[in-house]
Amino acid sequence: MTAECDKTGKSFAIQYLNRFTSGRRRHVSQSMEHDSTLYVGLDVHKDSITVAYALGSGEVELPGKIGTTQTDIDRLCKRLQSKARRIRVVYEAGPCGYGLYRQLVQKGFDCMVCAPSLIPRKPGERVKTDRRDAVKLVRLLRTGDLSAVYVPTVEDEAFRDLARAWVSAKDDMKRARQRLKAFLLSHGVRYTGRADWGPAHRRWLSAFSFDNLWQQLALDELRRTIEDRLAQCQRLEAALREAVVNWRFYPAVLGLQSMRGVQFTTAVGMLAELGDLSRFAHPRQLMAWLGVTPSEHSSGNKRRQGSITKTGNGYARKLLVEAAWSYRYPARVSPEIQRRHEGIPKPIIDRAWDAQVRLCRRHRKLAARGKNANVTVVAVARELAGFIWDISQLAMSLAVPREAHAA
Repeated sequence: MTAECDKTGKSFAIQYLNRFTSGRRRHVSQSMEHDSTLYVGLDVHKDSITVAYALGSGEVELPGKIGTTQTDIDRLCKRLQSKARRIRVVYEAGPCGYGLYRQLVQKGFDCMVCAPSLIPRKPGERVKTDRRDAVKLVRLLRTGDLSAVYVPTVEDEAFRDLARAWVSAKDDMKRARQRLKAFLLSHGVRYTGRADWGPAHRRWLSAFSFDNLWQQLALDELRRTIEDRLAQCQRLEAALREAVVNWRFYPAVLGLQSMRGVQFTTAVGMLAELGDLSRFAHPRQLMAWLGVTPSEHSSGNKRRQGSITKTGNGYARKLLVEAAWSYRYPARVSPEIQRRHEGIPKPIIDRAWDAQVRLCRRHRKLAARGKNANVTVVAVARELAGFIWDISQLAMSLAVPREAHAA
């Protein structure tokens, strides 16, 4: 009887110990699983988002598609938060903007918007679906092979939208003028002077008329389109000049205008597209981002450099090259540049003069060596990007805070 009681007690103790250790093992595994990082890939479209995630180094799971409303995003966030404490999310930059990024960051997630052109792709891949893209984003995020794009603040993005609306209006006006010129040329009407849309040219256009009523109606509509586009450009430019005063990069706008070839249009357009230049640790990074660095295909002892990469923002690169053309003339301070120097700190003016002397000498030397004019200008534009980075940094460091102005 006593032996049987001892056996019963030992078996009960063993069962209790096994149950305790298994429960503790399960609790430890659950806590370790909860402490792991959850990698989430989102393939974002206008009406749907395909979700894929993986916990740590585990297998990638595909829960399916969700909607793009605020309720759908909140439901997804709660589901992800229940799986791990640390969550890293990535999706490709696209036409949907940065609204999803800001929602996820507000929820406390570590979110990244990656550059689609820099996503590694296998040469043999011929199948592309939303599910495959989401799974690929998870795996590449886990290995650290994705390149993040710069996400502007809400204020910077709003100012950039205003600047782009101004650029679009100017492009529309340019196309409207080209249509009018093409219409007149198709009917053998030619202006004997310089058709530069100056006062004399505009007076001639307003006085010219066709004998045929239908042709005259077409001409009047083309002229009215130009007048409408011109009025739109003037409204947007006035709004932009009023808004730039309250923009946080207004000191950099004033500082860049102290340089030759960088007027209000160039300064505002470049800074609106580039955003915070302090994110570039070195001016070479800005040159590479603008796509004015030469491409290269070197192997072994052979080093081959080709044309510029033309990566990054095309409009900012266009403004940069247009500004570089002004350095083909000898260095001097024109009355227009001297007027823009009013109120600018002397260190910025001195740096702008150093840039002008160096870039004019650079252009002169390259032209003397027989370089092509376009190659010469692009080489000057590459160095001009470095001076833009330097002067903008200097202008922001010397700027007086708004609180001091208010006081």
